[in-house]
Parts: sequence; structure tokens; C-alpha cells
Amino acid sequence: MHLEFISDKEQIFPSVSKPDTVRTLRIWHCGYLTLSPISQLTTLRGLEIAGYLDESLEILAGLRELRYLRILHLPEVTALTPLANLTSLVTLRLDTLPSWDSSRRKTTIESLTPLASVTALEHIELLGVVPVDRSLAPLEACSSLKTGRFHLIPKAEVARFFTVSPAKNAFSPPPEF
Repeated sequence: MHLEFISDKEQIFPSVSKPDTVRTLRIWHCGYLTLSPISQLTTLRGLEIAGYLDESLEILAGLRELRYLRILHLPEVTALTPLANLTSLVTLRLDTLPSWDSSRRKTTIESLTPLASVTALEHIELLGVVPVDRSLAPLEACSSLKTGRFHLIPKAEVARFFTVSPAKNAFSPPPEF
């Protein structure tokens, strides 16, 4: 089953009567104070969120069947550590708001090292999401990587990465939901 919440003004995430039947979920610019109820949707395979205001990605750590994850605007997140548990993840897209592009605003994260554990990862986009050390080196451990796109990472580092990685400089395929 697919669930979609678009511009919902409620502050509390809606109750899901059969959480084990939800396979894909889109939450787009809603007013929820927290997205912690997502952690109950353990059979999710695809998840898109625009406006992730929680401070941690910990609520996603138990979504072990997740194959596609896109988060647009995650200004409070500083660590990707919980994503290391998502070993089925094939596509990861983390973006800042498009309106941030002109001012070169970014979301700074501690490290990309947790992503080295995501062995199924084939596609990654980090657009305005930048590690403190500005290095893509931890992604070199992702031997399944096919595509990557990076914005606000130094151009020399991006060029170096694509010379040592099997990945091509290309966008991720669109989700199937």
C-alpha cells in the first residue's frame, strides 16, 4: 500500500491502522512536529520526505527493508549514523531546499562513514549536504555504487572520487511510486 500526505497542516502524524501493509510513503511539506511514527512502518520499501525537522535520523534505523530514501530539507540532522542499519538501501537522496542554492547554504553532517556499511547502495545524491571534512572517501567502500551527484562538495574532491569509484556522475533513477 502507498500512503501520501501532502501539505497536511496537522501537527501530529496520522495513525496508520495496518502499518505492516505500507510499502511506500510520501510526506511532502506537512506540519508534523515529529516523524517518529514512521518507525512503526517496518515494511517500508520507499520513503520520500520534504521537510524533515527531527534532529536525528534514528527513527529510520529500523526500516531494514527500505530500498529508496529521499529527504529534502533536513536542517537539524548532523549525523548519518542511523542509516548504517539500512543495508537494503539502493538509492539515497539527501537535498537542501532549492531556495538555498543561490546562497550556497548547506546542511553539514559529521561524516559519510556510516554509508560505507550500506552495501546495497547503488545511487547517491548529496545536494547541499556536506560532511565536515568535505571528503567523499568513505563512499569508496560502496562497491555497488553506479551513480552519484554532489553539490557543494569541492570540485576537486568530486573529480577525484569519480576517478577511483565505479560510479558515474549522474542523477539517481526516479522512484517507482
